[in-house]
Amino acid sequence: MQEKATYRAISYKTIAPYLQAGENRNSKFISYAGLGLGVLLLLCCLQMFVNINHLLKEKSIRKDGFDFISVTKSITNENMGSDNRFTEADVAELKSQSFITDVSPLISNQFRAKASAGSVIPFSTDLFLESVKDDFLDTLPASFSWKEGQLEVPIIFSADFLEMYNVFAPAQGLPQISASSISSVNIVLECYSLFGVQKFQGRIVAVSDRINSILVPESFLTWANKNYGNVTKVPAARVYLKTIDANNPELLKFIEEKNYHVNKDRTKFGRVKQILQAVVSGLAGFAILVILLAMLLFSFYLRLMIEKSKTNLQLLVTLGFSPGWLTKTVTRTRIPVYIAIILFALAITAILQFLFQYYVFNNRPELSPFLHWGVVVVGILLLALCVFVTNKLVRGLLYKL
Repeated sequence: MQEKATYRAISYKTIAPYLQAGENRNSKFISYAGLGLGVLLLLCCLQMFVNINHLLKEKSIRKDGFDFISVTKSITNENMGSDNRFTEADVAELKSQSFITDVSPLISNQFRAKASAGSVIPFSTDLFLESVKDDFLDTLPASFSWKEGQLEVPIIFSADFLEMYNVFAPAQGLPQISASSISSVNIVLECYSLFGVQKFQGRIVAVSDRINSILVPESFLTWANKNYGNVTKVPAARVYLKTIDANNPELLKFIEEKNYHVNKDRTKFGRVKQILQAVVSGLAGFAILVILLAMLLFSFYLRLMIEKSKTNLQLLVTLGFSPGWLTKTVTRTRIPVYIAIILFALAITAILQFLFQYYVFNNRPELSPFLHWGVVVVGILLLALCVFVTNKLVRGLLYKL
């Protein structure tokens, strides 16, 4: 027993000549080089994938970390004579999608509505009114509510509509209005029915950057549609989607399959993201293939080395060196090489990331100059995988002696 323990205490250098007799250095170095190239390419792809997600976020108005986008059904020459509004089944289908957090139909007025601004702004027009869930509003003042019998109707005005008015107003001799002063404009809201017209006092309580519409409380529009339009259920011509990411490729694919229409400017980055993610995923797949081929070549190298050193290894086993000890010893000598390969790949990836952030994107704040922690974790996992595969392969070969 003491003699066997003495043999086990002998270092790898003592038994190395017995193994190196069957060593093929070209196969070893090629497999190491291939492994390093594959790991480097894979880590770079992962870091680039993270960069794409950080850089191509939609610059839309977000509330509590969510994106909100308007969706309508596409109108074509074939269906323009049909009812292209969303049914309850359509809304239910949208709500059932995992990448959509919530859905709110925009209910419109089913009666004629007219607005005028009195003598200060001699301007009147027929208009459309809409309502949406309060959760979908980017600005919601406490005064945006209405109860039956109330003659004052709060209104949320679109910032885009206000900009259009200010462009149009000077040519018509009308005064331009700022967003902060628009609440002081007195609006007469006229609602028409078969039995006459009723006037309400409209007051703009907020300006919305998100929804291009003239919004009134849902309670008012439901009541008005019933009393003036004799309608209780109103299919929506458009709906608003609440989602974690408006550029989610799954969301864009679903919208395209359903032939729905969205503002292309609000989702253009998602389409770019789809293309870039496909390219990066393809490169990552190629990197994995290179790693697998390198590991396969390395396995051939080990098989050949052990096969050519079979007689020497059998002698070592006879002398008291167990296959388990030989396995651990051979595997341990490969660990520094694997660590060097992984560290080299991480260092090159970190340098490329720094250069990418500093020279290509000029220190943009949304892009970190450092490696993402997930890339480092993947490097550690690859190191563990290489050690595990080597140990498993060497153990299987030595125990067959």
